[in-house]
Formats: sequence, C-alpha cells, structure tokens
Amino acid sequence: MSGKFVTFEGPEGSGKTTVLKGIVSLLKENNKEYLLTREPGGNRISEAIRNIILDTRLVEMDARTEALLYAAARRQHLIESVLPALKQGKLVLCDRYVDSSVVYQGAGRGLGEEEVLQMNLFATEGLTPDFTFYFDLLPEIGLARIKKHRQNEINRLDKESLDFHNTVHDAYLKLAHDNPERIIVIDASLPLSEVIKLTVNQMKIKLPDLFK
Repeated sequence: MSGKFVTFEGPEGSGKTTVLKGIVSLLKENNKEYLLTREPGGNRISEAIRNIILDTRLVEMDARTEALLYAAARRQHLIESVLPALKQGKLVLCDRYVDSSVVYQGAGRGLGEEEVLQMNLFATEGLTPDFTFYFDLLPEIGLARIKKHRQNEINRLDKESLDFHNTVHDAYLKLAHDNPERIIVIDASLPLSEVIKLTVNQMKIKLPDLFK
C-alpha cells in the first residue's frame, strides 16, 4: 500500500480532534489527498456501533461486550474505509485506533492490555499505523475542558471516575514509553496554536514529501 496511516490518541479533552482540523486546513492549502476519519465510526455500520457504545443510557454494558464492539467497529472501518484509501495512496488521518482499546478497555476496564491487543490484532490483521501522535494531558484538566466546552457531547466514557481516567492516562504513557519509534508525544497542556504547530512540524519531519 502506497498511502500513509497516521493515528491520533489522547485522553478525554486532550484536543486531538481540534488539532486534526488544523492539519486538514494545511493539507487543503497544499492540495493533498487525504482521508479524515475516526473510531469508533467512519462508515455506516461502524457509526451505528459507535452510537451503541457511547450511549449514556446503556450503563449495564459488560466490559467485554464493550471491547468486542470496539473491535467489530474497527474491523468494518478498516475494510470499508481505511484500506481502500491506503491502496489509493492517500494519507489517512484517524482519530483513535487500537491504542485506545488497549488503554481504555485493557487497562481502564481491567481486561488486560495484552488480551485486548491480541483481540484487535485479529480484527485488524495486524495493521499498524506508520506513526501515532499522543496528546498528553492530565485527566482532571481534560475532564474540566469537556465540562466547559463540550457539555452537549458528554458520552458514557466521559462520565467514568477520575481513577478510571488516571489509569487510562498511565497506560497511554506506558504505551508511548514502550513504542518510541511509533508514538510521538505532544504536550497538550500548551496553547492550542502551539500544539498544532508542534504536530505539523513533526508531520513535516515524518512525511517530508507531503509538504514540498
């Protein structure tokens, strides 16, 4: 496949979705082909699964059910959206991927990070991003941002305890430490303009042909 696969990770409220919008603006200015997508979601079936996963009314959902639903949505997203774009030589920018399941379900839900990873390796047939941006932010700051700016979009995971989000944050840091060749850590506590600038600079280093 001639395309490049770049994923964006971070705890709730880290601003990665806003940063993605800034990157997309730059790509448009340079007339570059890309696919901007998200997980769970990205196509009709995966978006339907997303609605189930994040429904605040479904408080009785079992942790393994949740993990399996994420993997199912990811599989459909990969086959229907990501792989075709990569085969066409496009840059794929994806808001969350396997790392999210490893930290949220594996660590946060206590299912085991390796167990959740193996489930997702089956779902994705081992497709790994070319590189990943991880936007690091303390959970209490991220949750405060959500409460202030995203009150109408609070989902089932946003409502979890601070202990849950601290566990997720620690698991993200461990992933970044264990995968320094793939995961680029960005300090998301900086002003948004600086976060976007740092991310774009790293993209130019990683994908120099893209911004010629």
